[in-house]
Amino acid sequence: MTRYLCTLALVCACLVVPSAAPGTLAIVGGTLIDGNGGPPVPNSIVVAENGRILAVGKAGEITPPPGAQRIDASGKFVIPGLMDANVHLMLGSSIEYIVRHEGRYEDLIEEAAQVALKNGLTTVFDSWGPLQPLLNVRERVNGGSVPGSRMFVAGNIVGFTGPFGHDFNGAAETTATRALVTRINAIWEENTGPDLMYLTPDQLRVEIRKYIGRGIDFLKYGATGHREEYFIMFSPEAQKVIVEECHRAGIVVQTHQTNVEGLRLVLEAGVDMMQHADWTGPVPIPPSTIDLMLQKKAFAAVQPLTAKRMEIVIRQAAADPPGSRRREKTITQDQNDRALIRSRVPLLLATDAGMMDPDAFDSMNPATRAERSTELGEGHFLWFRAMHEKGMAPMDMIQAATRNIAAAYHRLSDLGTIEKGKRADVVVLEANPLDDIENVRRIASVIKDGQVVDRSVLPLKKLLSVRRGSSNQQE
Repeated sequence: MTRYLCTLALVCACLVVPSAAPGTLAIVGGTLIDGNGGPPVPNSIVVAENGRILAVGKAGEITPPPGAQRIDASGKFVIPGLMDANVHLMLGSSIEYIVRHEGRYEDLIEEAAQVALKNGLTTVFDSWGPLQPLLNVRERVNGGSVPGSRMFVAGNIVGFTGPFGHDFNGAAETTATRALVTRINAIWEENTGPDLMYLTPDQLRVEIRKYIGRGIDFLKYGATGHREEYFIMFSPEAQKVIVEECHRAGIVVQTHQTNVEGLRLVLEAGVDMMQHADWTGPVPIPPSTIDLMLQKKAFAAVQPLTAKRMEIVIRQAAADPPGSRRREKTITQDQNDRALIRSRVPLLLATDAGMMDPDAFDSMNPATRAERSTELGEGHFLWFRAMHEKGMAPMDMIQAATRNIAAAYHRLSDLGTIEKGKRADVVVLEANPLDDIENVRRIASVIKDGQVVDRSVLPLKKLLSVRRGSSNQQE
């Protein structure tokens, strides 16, 4: 009898489910695609509490706590919050745009972070922009005082000018006053502009340490030029110093590189990841360099063009001056994307996207506007379409937009998959993305840190998005 009572007490204890704590959320009934690459789990339950995932499993294995906020995901699909490995929350280098919004850069950044979140991007990595405004908004967004996609920022691309320099808008140096050019560039460059290329490796080490001390989350340096894509900017010795200092400080180091030798050199320097690794000018990535990527276990962020966009670019290239090589570069980029997919290099979704200046958008030829992969809120959806066209499997694409990015930025303990203990960042889709990757557009709910996002009100302050009916605001 005593044994029976003890057994009964044990069974009852297993059935007791504590009441929900404040802030508890249960996503019930959906098919779970957790980001780890395993088979989908039908009729799943995901429980989040205080911004973290408390439990994940099948119905019957888990009972949602009484009183939890419930999201009925029956017939829907549950994936990790999407990420973009390369955005620019303040994008633009025209004199009108930069000057018009001077003093409101943080408002522009907030708006962009909210457009990103509205469209399922719960985390973004900003790899070029005005550092202090980005840091200020990062603290507000990541601290929860304003809504927005979680932000990690690098500030300037080390070695590049600010927006009014030759890397982005060389004409500004001759059409704007010296005082304006100097003031604006300083906001971006801080101590990391082109003058660093004059330094010895030991002198460069000092400046890199200073910049890391500014509170950046990761560092990006220019291995090749921005306008002059065939120029190598930093010597192999200097690149190794940059990598050493980043790793000494425990942060990820990545690169801008745009030719095959630039790609090889950054791999040999030991970088963690390469942005637009598929951009190598008119020369395809050699098989030996792809082998080096695999050997080094380096992550490759790629920015593919859809077939429709490729047609537009190639058509535009027919009017280019001699020597532009734009047609050949576009074809080579497509070849590189396909080769990287076949080789199983760990790939990352990256778009270079930002919110375009409405004046610049209005001045574009309407025939060239279609499927622009660099438009925030739309670019990541086009990335999925483009990579599908090039032969990437849907599950691999989902991982490239979630788990791989978290791993590349050394954030996998916190982000990237739906697992117990991680941040409760989830996107609920109306239809199966494994059947048709276009279904990533069919967003039913976005959850960040265990809170359901009211997508209907975002962005809160419409500075750029209000001025034109663009795909910055997916409904």
